[in-house]
Amino acid sequence: MSETIFSKIIRREIPADIVYEDEHVLAFRDIAPKAPVHVLFIPKTPIATLDDAGPEHAELLGRLMLAAAAYARAQGFAEDGYRVVMNCNGDGGQTVFHIHLHLLAGRALSWPPG
Repeated sequence: MSETIFSKIIRREIPADIVYEDEHVLAFRDIAPKAPVHVLFIPKTPIATLDDAGPEHAELLGRLMLAAAAYARAQGFAEDGYRVVMNCNGDGGQTVFHIHLHLLAGRALSWPPG
C-alpha cells in the first residue's frame, strides 16, 4: 500500500485534532466537516480499501465500529443519533486510500445521503 496522509498522522508527522486513540485505532476531526461532529476513525494498520480487507481484518474492522460508538456515548450524542459511513473506491467517494470510518452527528441527517 502506498503512503497516505493518514500514515503521516499516525506517525505524528503532520498535525491532526486527535480525539480518540487506543492500541489499534486513531480518530481525529475531519478538516472539511460535513456535520457539526465529523470524526474519522482509522486503523493503525493500513488497509487501502474495504475490498482489500480479508477475514483476518474482521476484528480490526469491528474495533473501528466499537470505537466510534464509544466516542458517541462519551461525547453525549449517542442517544440523539449519529451516522457511520465507510466509502470504498472512487465512485463510493473514497479519496484517501487507507480505510476510514466517518462518524457524523450534531444535526438531523437526511437519507439518502447523496
